[in-house]
Amino acid sequence: FFLSLKLEKKTKGKLQKQICQVVLDHFEKQYTAELGDAWSSVRDVLTSPWCWQHALLLNRFSQCPGLESSLAEQGYHPAFPAALPYLPAAFRCYTRTAPGRFPAQKHQPGKLKEYYLLNAASLLPVLALEVKDGEDVLDLCAAPGGKSVAILQCACPGHFRCNEYDDLRSRWLEQTIESFIPNPLMNLIMVSKMDGRQIGDLQPEFYDKVLVDAPCSNDRSWLFSADPQQAVLRLLQRKELSSLQFQLLRSAVKALRPGGSLVYSTCTLSKAENSEVINLILNSCRNVMPVDISEMARGVSQEFTFLSGTQHHELLVLPEKGRAWGPMYVAKLKKMSST
Repeated sequence: FFLSLKLEKKTKGKLQKQICQVVLDHFEKQYTAELGDAWSSVRDVLTSPWCWQHALLLNRFSQCPGLESSLAEQGYHPAFPAALPYLPAAFRCYTRTAPGRFPAQKHQPGKLKEYYLLNAASLLPVLALEVKDGEDVLDLCAAPGGKSVAILQCACPGHFRCNEYDDLRSRWLEQTIESFIPNPLMNLIMVSKMDGRQIGDLQPEFYDKVLVDAPCSNDRSWLFSADPQQAVLRLLQRKELSSLQFQLLRSAVKALRPGGSLVYSTCTLSKAENSEVINLILNSCRNVMPVDISEMARGVSQEFTFLSGTQHHELLVLPEKGRAWGPMYVAKLKKMSST
């Protein structure tokens, strides 16, 4: 026990040093204004990586006898209750309140991984999307691939385009899909490297469901930017992100069939990249309506802490000790028929 305490102190010291003060000061100012009292407990979690938690999404394409009982022995429990409006039987995710991380599995060509380690809140956009078998689905900004893999745990799309513009991230996405998805299913999946802002014009009204997990200012990783100069540059560029997010969303709306739905998500707390982008789309696209996701939020309120006072079509997961998931913003929209 003393050894682990000593180790923890050592890790604390090491990680504490890496917090980027420029970013923390910036967040301090912005999020005190935007989140009020909620910010101080969120800040405590974001700046303490030793209290972060990891969830395991089991891979339905890779049988692993004994994994679930071994997880139960280690204090893990199924994260999402059966009472959710949308929870496919094959979708299994495990979490526990204790921090720490289950060992990651290495990529081995030709061998499927048994589980994917992730922040449990990042599964909420997938559950909000409610993909059904045979639907045509677009994951517009898909790397590193966790949400694409999660969608395939839920249903078998008719056609599934996983798009990633960035070259390096696109290779990462391909490797993730190879690690989790068996060959026969690969025929349904198309990995593309297009500028997401153009897909709507190139494939108008082609998809039933679109996920826009937009490039955003990633609060968790930005706090630990090792290089202060890079951090300053990121903070300057932060102002331009909402315009990119809006353009991606507009492209996604064009790519949707009338009656189709779209989920927008980010892993930032920033209002400018979250509700303000959604409001801009709702105000500028007459054929788009908000979709109520409050029932899903209520269904998972045991596992996640949400910011109060958001609209029915959106939610914001706030990290909290013992429930250190998020930040994760999720909003759902629907395209009306053109008549």
